[in-house]
Amino acid sequence: MPVYGKISRRTVLGIGAAATASLAIPARAHAASSTTGSGVQGLRAARVFDGERLHADPSLVLLCGGTIIGVLPEGSDTGRIPVTDLGDVTLMPGLVDAHVHLCFEPTGDITTPSLEDSDETMLERIRLNARAALSSGVTTVRDVADRGYLTLGVRDERAADMPEILCSGPPITTPDGHCWFLGGVAESDDEIVAAVDERAARGVDVVKVMATGGTLTAGSNPFEAQYTVEQLRLLVDRAHRHRLPVTAHAHGAPGIAAAVQAGVDGVEHATFLSPTGVTVDEETIMAMAAAQIFVGSTAAQVPEGTASELVLAVAAVLASEYRAGVPMVCSSDAGASPEKPFTCMPYGVVQMRDYLGMTDQAALRSATSLAADSCGVGNRKGRIRPGYDADLLAVPGNPAADVMAMLNPVTIYRAGRLIPSS
Repeated sequence: MPVYGKISRRTVLGIGAAATASLAIPARAHAASSTTGSGVQGLRAARVFDGERLHADPSLVLLCGGTIIGVLPEGSDTGRIPVTDLGDVTLMPGLVDAHVHLCFEPTGDITTPSLEDSDETMLERIRLNARAALSSGVTTVRDVADRGYLTLGVRDERAADMPEILCSGPPITTPDGHCWFLGGVAESDDEIVAAVDERAARGVDVVKVMATGGTLTAGSNPFEAQYTVEQLRLLVDRAHRHRLPVTAHAHGAPGIAAAVQAGVDGVEHATFLSPTGVTVDEETIMAMAAAQIFVGSTAAQVPEGTASELVLAVAAVLASEYRAGVPMVCSSDAGASPEKPFTCMPYGVVQMRDYLGMTDQAALRSATSLAADSCGVGNRKGRIRPGYDADLLAVPGNPAADVMAMLNPVTIYRAGRLIPSS
């Protein structure tokens, strides 16, 4: 098996003789399963999926201070570093869910709580939902529908029992447009510019814009564009001036086309919904592929009986986008509806294979390295490499041969700390 990061004995030990003298547990010994996340530790696994490909031989992943410092073949001399043997599992990067709504309850009614619940209730919900996501193996979430920037406050708490949270703040939308009740209404050019500037000043990680209406907002039209190409281009240019990416919610073909022409970095859903079901615009799909615009599939959900004709039609559209070369990201839309609880992301990996026609390894990539790239954190998340965050997930068997293994996570590490419930 290749050594992913060639490091010297001194680098493996991380700190030289003085520090290693304090590591009293012999090499190949099993550390206690509870770890503080500080110091050097090793995780032994039968296989490693590094976010891009499977390494089928036993491996040892070394962590220090919440960071991966090395990946070595079984039998390497690690001195007296404590090692936890995870057994017959595949160790892989924690999942990255690029589309969640932490302030929503997954009941199907997103409007009433958003208008009526207190900030205290919202904050409690955000924390509970984030912890639920982590319990399923999601170590990074990107929240794309906040109310009053509450999620940014939770993000900045950096709690050890939550995934890392990336935030958009309230999505930018039109009067009475999709999710207007979250407070992100901007209609004129000046209002659009001011909305982007406010989000940049507050420290968001991404700008979210509603390029079409949505199915969960009464009175909005998911089939039609909410903004012109010129307005969206103004928004994108302003966000890029602030070095912020833009992702656009878009269902209908006119809104998807407008977002693509405006130069967005991502499109959420990209379902090509129409009053008759789905109406595909091949030219827009080819443009997305040419520009390598990420599409957030929002495919993850808990299976409930036989899929409807519309669900199958949408899946066929997403599959055609994937075959055309569009970077297709596994994500959940958690909180939007009852079949999308905050623990549903592992099902999405299975659905990327079964409905979109991905190989098992491609489905794994869509929820790890590719998802991290789509969120702008691919330089430190979504891969097992030296220097990357020690956000790790162990699943039984070999998910690169059958992603059904994702439904039964064995062990979860967040920033090098074992999550106790796992």
